Amino acid sequence: MLDHCSISHKGGLVLWSRSFTPDAAHLASSSASPVNSLIREALIEGRTTEEQYEKDGYAVKWTFVNDLELIFVVAYQRILQLTYVNDLLAALKTLFIKYFEPFLTSLVASLHAVSTAKVAAAEITSWNFAKAFEGWDNVFDKLLKGLEDKAAQDRKARLRTVARPPLDEVTPPSDDQSTAPSLSSDDPHDEQQIARNVQALKNRLRGRGGRRGGGGRAASRIGIDSVPSSESESPAKTKIKTKAQRKWGDQPVTESEMASLDYSLDKHDGLNGSVGSHELQALVDQSSLGTRTRDGLYEVKDWEFSKVEEADEFIANALQPGGVKAAASSGSLGALGSLFARLTGSKVLTEQDLKPVLDGMKQHLMKKNVAKEIADKVCEGVGESLVGKKVGGFQTTNAAVRMALSTSLTRILTPKTSTDLLLSIRTKLSSPLPSSQQRMPYSITFVGVNGVGKSTNLSKVCFWLIQNGLRVLIAACDTFRSGAVEQLRVHVRNLSMLGVNGATDSKGRVELFERGYGKDAAAIAKEAIAYARDNDFDVVLIDTAGRMQDNEPLMRALAKLVSVNNPDKIIFVGEALVGNEAVDQLTKFDRALRDFSSASGSGKARGIDGMLVTKWDTVDDKVGAALSMTYVTGQPIIFVGCGQTYTDLRQLRVANVVQAILND
Repeated sequence: MLDHCSISHKGGLVLWSRSFTPDAAHLASSSASPVNSLIREALIEGRTTEEQYEKDGYAVKWTFVNDLELIFVVAYQRILQLTYVNDLLAALKTLFIKYFEPFLTSLVASLHAVSTAKVAAAEITSWNFAKAFEGWDNVFDKLLKGLEDKAAQDRKARLRTVARPPLDEVTPPSDDQSTAPSLSSDDPHDEQQIARNVQALKNRLRGRGGRRGGGGRAASRIGIDSVPSSESESPAKTKIKTKAQRKWGDQPVTESEMASLDYSLDKHDGLNGSVGSHELQALVDQSSLGTRTRDGLYEVKDWEFSKVEEADEFIANALQPGGVKAAASSGSLGALGSLFARLTGSKVLTEQDLKPVLDGMKQHLMKKNVAKEIADKVCEGVGESLVGKKVGGFQTTNAAVRMALSTSLTRILTPKTSTDLLLSIRTKLSSPLPSSQQRMPYSITFVGVNGVGKSTNLSKVCFWLIQNGLRVLIAACDTFRSGAVEQLRVHVRNLSMLGVNGATDSKGRVELFERGYGKDAAAIAKEAIAYARDNDFDVVLIDTAGRMQDNEPLMRALAKLVSVNNPDKIIFVGEALVGNEAVDQLTKFDRALRDFSSASGSGKARGIDGMLVTKWDTVDDKVGAALSMTYVTGQPIIFVGCGQTYTDLRQLRVANVVQAILND
């Protein structure tokens, strides 16, 4: 096993260390320790260039990251043959930089500033490295355990290949060619048993031949007829299983037979049609439930970009043959770091200096699913902010370019309007009205192309509203797609059973308003809003049919629904999987709604007020669709859908999206 592992800067600052045995504590603390001897002889005095150092019974291996001036050191007892140390060092180097590259870049820049007396050394010593490298211990433990287990399995495999049978079981070869092996008496397969098996095989082949032909010839070709068979064995007759006839017509059908024919997943418990506890668990994921504020409001969780899954995937790949070398050979700083490495030296940046860097940055953004047009504009803005700026060494340039890109992304993603939908609803519901006027419900219209998940995510929003104590009416205005009304009816039934906080007490909190198929969607929405006003519903969620952005008749029909009913919010539902298509969809949807709604007679142009991005859990860190959608419309992303239960709804934070886009 290992005795010591540490990560430090060339200037002597220890970033992280771990000692595995009590006797190994002196490896980093004592001045005469092998680790300190390594630093003195190899790094300071330069007396050895090999990446292995031996002293006092210990073997010390190390590796460098020259770009960040980091040293990774592993020490263990020399008598132990640890074959995984090289793989461990390579994986440590790659993973540590993947996790903490932005922080490390800033740290190294600050250390350079200390060396030039621009920053006080106290500023560096006051940094909390334990918090900065939080979570690294767990990643290191997973990696070390995986490599140790892999080494143990390889060692056992080698021992099995080297092992030989005992000498008393080995029979020397005979020169007599007529010698034939004899059957052992304790062999479980005697001659009679073999004959019976062959006879059974012959009977099966003949049975097939009677039905399909050719069975006898096939048996004779393989020599079965020449094998003697036992007279005591008789061929077994094959029983053909027939399908049982189903009862039709006037024949009575029992209750048990009806239950056996019910293949639906939503079987109810009891006679009152209540949903069973097992079905409730399938509809609500307890791990993704939101939280309650002090005011009792239900808030959905924030989407967080976590590198833990990325680290687990890297460790799993590293345990494959050659996996660590392949991962380490991809470069310690990744694609963006290698781009910034072109800007070296203290100089004033020009357009010629930045052109190759910005081209590579554009490719990086496009790999993150950012539309090409948006990536061009982002890189253009970053270039304008950097041209004429004087930078120092590589680390200062790296930090400057990253900061410029991060600032540009943050500026685009920061919403210009409020994303607090619940506040907007409560503000309208609590606003004073004349005594002769009835309170109108808050209406939200969901629009988008076909198959993006409008109805499913509408039901998730409905669950969120119910949890906040609001009464919701769902208007089925998709009168074209077969099964659209039935789908909403199932959602309403499930949501009415779930209730608030998972308790079955929300009867009447959610209802479905539908008028069947083939009707005018604008008229149905108008009737639904009037019904909600008369029956004290707080919110009306209007589901619309999916349509392509180029279909002018359908876009005119959607604009008619908007102009007639004037909803409080128009939410565009789009997929996280689209790239350039997101720009085309949003641009044409927004333009068509504005043009056709203003031309319909109301005189007020209405566009998209916000976005809901679905299938967010399928893209990992390729979240560029959020950047593209926000850039095109200037409107915020209110929610993202990330699962198949009613609780799988998340809010986006700008910092998390920027981190995912910059992740290398």
